[in-house]
Amino acid sequence: MEKGLIETYFNFSEINVDDFIKATKETLYMTFVSTFFVVIIGLIIGLMLYYFGKSNKPLGKTLYGIVSIISNTFRSIPFIILIILLFPITKALIGTMLGPTAALPALVISAAPFYARLVDIAFREVDPGVLEASEAMGATQLQIIFKVLIPESVPALISGITVTTITMIGFTAMAGAIGAGGLGSLAYQGGFMGNKHTIIMVATVLILVIVFILQWLGDLLVKLTDKRN
Repeated sequence: MEKGLIETYFNFSEINVDDFIKATKETLYMTFVSTFFVVIIGLIIGLMLYYFGKSNKPLGKTLYGIVSIISNTFRSIPFIILIILLFPITKALIGTMLGPTAALPALVISAAPFYARLVDIAFREVDPGVLEASEAMGATQLQIIFKVLIPESVPALISGITVTTITMIGFTAMAGAIGAGGLGSLAYQGGFMGNKHTIIMVATVLILVIVFILQWLGDLLVKLTDKRN
């Protein structure tokens, strides 16, 4: 006898609270640890794209082309393919291909180039007059970067971090399907493979809640740091 829709999606006897707590912690762990490294690497690559991109010298243009090609390459590889492609490297670095920690290299490599492009765009939106005034006052390149360029770009950088972090939550769900753990793994292994749609629905709702909270926090920080408000 086939189940009705209500019984299919709202059979909460299938839910194990401890499993969901563990899976949620794993998803948050993968998301925030990878975000930390993505922000650092993305800022560095973004700075390179910004400075090499505005250079008129042949060396600068060549370096921009190299960094741009590398960035675009890793940004364009579908995540599920990238994580499988990196299995040997992940096993060499982490010692295993399974678990939340094993998903971190693929998450960072896939998301850092994406965030780097957002960083590059944010830097290009800074008023050139502000940068020229800083140079006229004798500021060094490091002073311009840390005291002018980055501070003036903070709202756009935070917005970029928010978008990237939410994207990575989707990546963690895909990684879960091949053994990384988290809510994606619970939805696939416990829900889809076990034909328990309530587990899939609850995992989906929890992912949505995490996304909505992160988006709200990101929007709030953008408003607090935007000098135009």
